[in-house]
Amino acid sequence: MTVEVFGGPEPGPITLAPYDPAWPARYERERARILAALGGAALRVEHIGSTAVPGLAAKPIVDIDLAVADVEDEAAFVPALERAGYILRAREPGHRLLRTPEQDVNLHVWRLGDENLARDLRVRDRLRASPEDRAAYEARKRELAVRDWAARQDYADAKGPLIAEIAARAS
Repeated sequence: MTVEVFGGPEPGPITLAPYDPAWPARYERERARILAALGGAALRVEHIGSTAVPGLAAKPIVDIDLAVADVEDEAAFVPALERAGYILRAREPGHRLLRTPEQDVNLHVWRLGDENLARDLRVRDRLRASPEDRAAYEARKRELAVRDWAARQDYADAKGPLIAEIAARAS
């Protein structure tokens, strides 16, 4: 799979912060900005990732999943999101990643019905409901965060096997 990353890989460090009750409000502000930019083209907007799980330590970056009709039709959503202040960071088949200039919001764009969107929601909901999975996930994040990473994406990839396990338990 070809991934086009704009700006090149970004090295660590990975900094985890205690859960911040302001994160959901930050998501709501971003959700409003996305909906104002896209209107009906935004078919679903969801707060995902660790900042969406009360009590879970996280990188202080709000992750959002956005569903559109056709993620490959960038003209239908990227220019409007760029006008709203987002920057296209990565392009891969079936997925686009935009973020804020401050790098405090990651906006993942998928086609409505994409399995990755469904998985993100299953994992979020499982972490919210299962203290055991939430504790195991936080422990793994803390273990990985202290390592030196050539690229922050490597940290995210290293969490993949545990995320897959949690998603399987959520099915």
